[in-house]
Amino acid sequence: MSVYFLTGGTGAVGSSIVPLLLADPDTEVRLLLRAESDAALAERMQSLAGYWGWAESSEQRARVKAYRGDAAVANFNLPDDQYAELVGACTHLIHSAGTVRMNLSIEDARRSAVGSAQATVDFARRLAAAGRLRKFDYVSTVGVAGKRPGALPEIWMDEPRAFHNTYEQAKAEAEEIIRRAIVDEGLPVTVHRPSMVIGDARDGRIIHFQIFYFICEFLSGCKTRGLYPDFGEVRLDVIPANWVAEAIVAASRDPQTAGRIFHLCSGPEQAPRLEELKALVRTAFTTHGMRVPLGIRMPRGVFAALARVAARLAPPSQRKALSTLPIYLDYLADRQGFDNAAYTGWLASRGLRLPLAADYLPRVLGYYLDKRYPPDTEA
Repeated sequence: MSVYFLTGGTGAVGSSIVPLLLADPDTEVRLLLRAESDAALAERMQSLAGYWGWAESSEQRARVKAYRGDAAVANFNLPDDQYAELVGACTHLIHSAGTVRMNLSIEDARRSAVGSAQATVDFARRLAAAGRLRKFDYVSTVGVAGKRPGALPEIWMDEPRAFHNTYEQAKAEAEEIIRRAIVDEGLPVTVHRPSMVIGDARDGRIIHFQIFYFICEFLSGCKTRGLYPDFGEVRLDVIPANWVAEAIVAASRDPQTAGRIFHLCSGPEQAPRLEELKALVRTAFTTHGMRVPLGIRMPRGVFAALARVAARLAPPSQRKALSTLPIYLDYLADRQGFDNAAYTGWLASRGLRLPLAADYLPRVLGYYLDKRYPPDTEA
């Protein structure tokens, strides 16, 4: 019997991991969820079960137990008896929790990323001391590259670098905790660095709409009256949630992946150019029956200045979205790539190959538009 402790079960990655784990009848899952009360915990679990399509009496539901705690706090903020119960039961640890927001203060970003890395490493140590730890899979991000030029290799980062935002900086600091746990203590950890996670490649399904979908709204032109900066040759690396989840679950069952770093991403050649993604987005919005304005391209600096002015003058309902636009423009400005040779080689060894973005992006966009803009609504 394998017993997994999973953080981040309500996120895009974690919610895709759980059904894969429970496809094995000899696996149980312990979920750490944030909730203000036991009643709220039960409601969150019920909502997740609904997303996964489980009835209350289903066999899968019976193999999941939820705990009310906080991944960023020592001992996960659990009572001593519950923490001890987990140490005595769990064999695997997957840490996928994290606040994917780019505009947090560095203190709040560190609390989420660094605090949770420390708490999960402490838990892994306890499992190892008890002779129970088989594997620890840690979800990081390719964003630890910051503003480093060129293709980031699947290795530890030592070089000094600037960051686009506090999220990247905090995740880079958190990786150092994981690195010490591997190098100095020999814990069996695989580090997974996904790029921008989007909906399932098969049907576009995702539990929450995150950064990618804000960028798509921007690329549609509907929020900017058709105005765009010149994207040049910049690419946006994306990866479907089901491919990220598959890699993490497979690695968790493969001891040979311990100590390795995988870039779960499309890679420098397959990542779509922003201009290509823009065309796909505008076509999807138009096909969905939405009015897409004529596109007008302008120099990036001019567009950024207009965005700042618009954020000050816009009505309150639009001000928040416009005020965050400069953050995303900075993120999209760099011509970066992420080498994924280790990941794709590992996939090939298992008879798998990444799909092309052009094959799944229409499904991802279609799912978003169906949920965000049901019939008879407009952008």
